Amino acid sequence: MYADELIPEPMASITHAITIGAPPAKVWPWLLQMGAGRAGWYSWDSIDNGGVKSARSILAGLQNVEPGQVFPAIPGAEDAFVLQGLAPNKRLILCVPSSAKGFLVSWEFALESLDDNKTRLIVRGRIAESWLADIGGQVNAESGPILIERVYGALAIIPQWIMLPIAWFGHRIMEARMLRNIKRRVESSDQ
Repeated sequence: MYADELIPEPMASITHAITIGAPPAKVWPWLLQMGAGRAGWYSWDSIDNGGVKSARSILAGLQNVEPGQVFPAIPGAEDAFVLQGLAPNKRLILCVPSSAKGFLVSWEFALESLDDNKTRLIVRGRIAESWLADIGGQVNAESGPILIERVYGALAIIPQWIMLPIAWFGHRIMEARMLRNIKRRVESSDQ
């Protein structure tokens, strides 16, 4: 995957995939509009979207994106996730920039056409060794930390050998729900 080059020696990496009964062109618009304060992350909105329900339709105003644009990780975030690269109907790469240099997280959404009416959506996330030391600045100043920020804060203070399995498990649950909800939305959409 292309985003692997952005964090060549990750502390952790996780890959998920789902087959969707639609061509890549039908899946792509759902990816373009992701983000808190945008269309949401299609997962548990009370955890990662400040309680705002994720969109159930394509939002035309969120379809024009360009590298450098922020797909907010949480409500009020202005620096993560940043669109690092895209190839229409094929690949969308989001990253969390490091306060030093490089990236803390890369998150790639790749679309592979299986035939005329099926797509394999493959999602891989990678985190850099410096991730935990650099996440402290990501707090929603308006209303205080939301649940996911509190979880990250707790993870930052426990030993890495405990933290990694817990973080992996939590991410797996959130991302699996995201993929299932994208699949449902795409397959039930008339667009």
